[in-house]
Amino acid sequence: MPEISRFFGIIITMNYSEHPPPHFHVRYGSYKALVNIETLSLFAGQLPPRVTGMVVEWAALHQDEL
Repeated sequence: MPEISRFFGIIITMNYSEHPPPHFHVRYGSYKALVNIETLSLFAGQLPPRVTGMVVEWAALHQDEL
């Protein structure tokens, strides 16, 4: 799966031909989650609150590109 960003130990990946809804994958240590691109909300998995905040902030800045 193509990596589209990496910061503070957070790895963001996205497969362009995956199932709906449009989303990206987040890995942070042993944590994994899926984030809906339209709502910027986690819909599967778990992340620490601080990491969730950073991911949502990153996604908001790059939402049009995603």
